[in-house]
Amino acid sequence: MKALVRIAMAMEKNKPYIAMIFIQFVYAGMSLFSKAAISEGMKPSVFVAYRQGFATLALAPFAFFFESKKSPPLSFNLLCKIFFVSLCGITLSLNLFYFGMNFTSATFATAITNTIPAMVFIMAIISRMETASLSEWHGIAKVLGSAVGISGAMVFTFYKGPAIYHGIEKENSDPSTTYSKADWIKGALLMLAANLTWSLWLIMQRPIVKQYPAKLRLTTLQCFFSCIMSAVWAMAVDRNISSWKLGFDINLLSVVYCGVIVTGITYWLQVWAVEKKGPVFTAIFSPLALILTAILSAVFFKETLHWGSACGALLLVGGLYSFLWGKNKEEKSETNEEKPETKGEAPPLESVSVHQ
Repeated sequence: MKALVRIAMAMEKNKPYIAMIFIQFVYAGMSLFSKAAISEGMKPSVFVAYRQGFATLALAPFAFFFESKKSPPLSFNLLCKIFFVSLCGITLSLNLFYFGMNFTSATFATAITNTIPAMVFIMAIISRMETASLSEWHGIAKVLGSAVGISGAMVFTFYKGPAIYHGIEKENSDPSTTYSKADWIKGALLMLAANLTWSLWLIMQRPIVKQYPAKLRLTTLQCFFSCIMSAVWAMAVDRNISSWKLGFDINLLSVVYCGVIVTGITYWLQVWAVEKKGPVFTAIFSPLALILTAILSAVFFKETLHWGSACGALLLVGGLYSFLWGKNKEEKSETNEEKPETKGEAPPLESVSVHQ
């Protein structure tokens, strides 16, 4: 009995850690399921339309019941802004991302998302939403981390090198999982473009959230608009009705998983983890998804890991941690400076998501 009590107490104490590890497994599964559905021939735009449709259905009841009191009225001007943000960010980003997945691996799709914090940082510097003092260690760490992260993405994209697992490549290789260099570069550039539009979407969230602070309703509206726009685009480029057919197969499982589990459940878990431990704590776990995806891709898709990919991934992770370390030190420094003036007030919690 005492042992059970100790286990329960340990689990209660470590809830944020358990939640973040679970989230990384969910994100690793997202890459694998998405890759499986697209490899089976599902159109990327159709996949996005279904994913966002299921996400809207999953989020709408919670948005209606939990944010009915604090939800401000929606003007036509504000609705247009939300539509534009959804078009520029979610719709364009996801369609580019999944189209690029046709030409790359699930491991690469997970790895390349680690460039998003660096892209957001650069955009924030340009728009003067962020500062970087090169006279302070935290400023140097942020700039250096951004540069190393982008370099890692370039190495991952343009250099494969020899295979690490020769046995897997020779004995169990599947022709469908091999990619030409031209296709790999095309897919990588599409995913980088997707990350660029996603980063722009994150930058645009700050002003739009100030106008419409009901975050759950805002997310639901953007998912709904993204579903409509992706559906229209899918019908415009492919009028074959069979492209929309869903059976009890991997395609249905993938869109339900990405829509309900990824967009729905992990949203709440991440918000809860940020409230408990802060945004840096949540971001620091993101490289775990890359490791999990690489292992699961080797098992299920027989993907071969190359030395170039491994080196690029190490640079990505190193750059991410350098950036997060600098950001954490900067926030602590700013908090210490503001404490005498804002005694008794809690600083606002903000987080930059590195996942799509």
